Amino acid sequence: MTTPYDFPAGLLQAQRDWYTAYRQLAEEENPSQTTVLRRALQRLSVRIATDPYWASIPGRAPAARMALKQQAWELAPGVRR
Repeated sequence: MTTPYDFPAGLLQAQRDWYTAYRQLAEEENPSQTTVLRRALQRLSVRIATDPYWASIPGRAPAARMALKQQAWELAPGVRR
């Protein structure tokens, strides 16, 4: 996917990790493990939302966030189409 945004590798990886944790949570049946996964999702959400990259594109952040999600989704392992 071609995008006008040059996402830092760490930000892109955090979004991929978020998708992975979300899929694991959807399939998990052990309550103690769901707690661990929910906490991981919270940490990753904060990491993504507070990344300094967003300050470098004022006014375009919503479009860039969607582009990040799309790019990470396409690169995420185990994506079902």
